[in-house]
Amino acid sequence: MSESTIPARHAPVTTAPRSEQAPDAVAADAAPPRPARARVARLGGTARPLLSIGLALLVWEVTYRLQLFSPSVLPSPADVVLAARTMAADGTLWTDLYWSARRAVLGFALGSTLGVGAGLLTARSRTASALLEGTLQTIRPIPAIALVPLAIMWFGLGEESKLFLVTVGVFFPVWITAHSGIGNTRADYLRVAQCMGASRFLTLTRVVLPAALPYILAGLRVGIATAFILIVASEMTGATAGLGFRLDQARLFSQADRLFVCLVLLGLLGAAVDQLFHRVTAPLARWTRDQA
Repeated sequence: MSESTIPARHAPVTTAPRSEQAPDAVAADAAPPRPARARVARLGGTARPLLSIGLALLVWEVTYRLQLFSPSVLPSPADVVLAARTMAADGTLWTDLYWSARRAVLGFALGSTLGVGAGLLTARSRTASALLEGTLQTIRPIPAIALVPLAIMWFGLGEESKLFLVTVGVFFPVWITAHSGIGNTRADYLRVAQCMGASRFLTLTRVVLPAALPYILAGLRVGIATAFILIVASEMTGATAGLGFRLDQARLFSQADRLFVCLVLLGLLGAAVDQLFHRVTAPLARWTRDQA
């Protein structure tokens, strides 16, 4: 019988040892599915801030127990929590939070609106740039806190002076970033819009503003931090409620525990508002990261 008529035997199917498999196959088997990996990444992103805060509290507690500072100057975390509970029970905590948040939000809204509008004018109009930019660039280096006496002279000790101070402080970082972003719109974008026959309004709303959006959002985040800084400074003079007013009262009466309550609340409130703003606005500029 010739070899051609011998029926072929099926070779046994063997699997190579894991160490001999292709590296890509091993990596594919070992890698967790993408949803699980995303959940792990989100968990790590949440755990890092909590770990940092826990470490800060531990250092604070150790410093207090070692008595490196007098208890009248540096209270323990437990004393601060007790003071916060007392302030919450008598209502002063919620009143101060309400007034500080209200003033900061109003000043931020007005300052950011004026800042974006002025940035649009100075970046897109040569006449407006010639009339406004020199004056604005001269006023911009003046610290906003230095305007507290001027605000009191012009508007007195009422709400108007606080609104003026926060508005001015928020205006300049928003204006300078909006001006830079709108002025640096890529020329090829504008040429394409012109070739497509887009009107000036359509070019502005569909090309210029979306291209400048990352700059504007960055300026708004700076404006949020500036609003909280200035609201504290303004409330230290001529206010009867607010976290800045409560800070000054705690200093006058040597109430270190209440002073730390206000400081912690300002930090938590500012961080929470900043993160909320970032999470809400991040999808608006996602196309810039995809394009990079």
